[in-house]
Amino acid sequence: MAELVCGFLMPHDPLISAITMAAPAEKRDACLGAFEEITRRIRAAKVDTVIVIGDDHATVNGPSCMPTAMIAVGDVTGPKEPWLGMPRARVENNEALARHILQTGLNGGVDWSVSKNLLADHSIMIPVHYAVRPVEGVRTIPVYINSGMEPVIPSRRAYDIGRLIGDAVASWKGSERVAIYGTGGISHWPGTSQMGRINEPCARMVKGRVESGDVDALRALSDED
Repeated sequence: MAELVCGFLMPHDPLISAITMAAPAEKRDACLGAFEEITRRIRAAKVDTVIVIGDDHATVNGPSCMPTAMIAVGDVTGPKEPWLGMPRARVENNEALARHILQTGLNGGVDWSVSKNLLADHSIMIPVHYAVRPVEGVRTIPVYINSGMEPVIPSRRAYDIGRLIGDAVASWKGSERVAIYGTGGISHWPGTSQMGRINEPCARMVKGRVESGDVDALRALSDED
């Protein structure tokens, strides 16, 4: 049976690759060093599939149709942004497991949108570039949730989807060793006049609840919080 062996939270800021050298050396080295540590850990854990959960910035989809949750079950290439600082290339998908996650979710009440030919944006490609591709043979299953365009996905619903993804991995007949990457920022306002501002108390509060495994408190957070 397949096994979920590890999980990581990480940023997917497009400027990490687009203008890497613009950041202060200390912060740049800390960020890139963290990606290298994640790579070391998934190699040590013999991970062969990574489920990368990103959020759509109206780059892959847009105002005409913004899915609450979408999974890629077919061909994947990326990045969509030509300025991201990495060549566009194919991303190896684990299509069989992706389709099992899709079906498990549908059976469990997740109204998935489905991409059979995905051109992925930075929220998938930054994690893939820095923490998947360095380990030969590791495949990627992209998942998008909408946290950037109202109405955004409620925390409780994101939790339900994550739980069903875990159930799907546990019930899969294959022998895959799976990691999950939760990606993005905690307190930032991309595409607005406040972009670049960080609410440090909020970020530390969320980080602390993640580290302590306080799922109920995380689920209870509202957008106003």
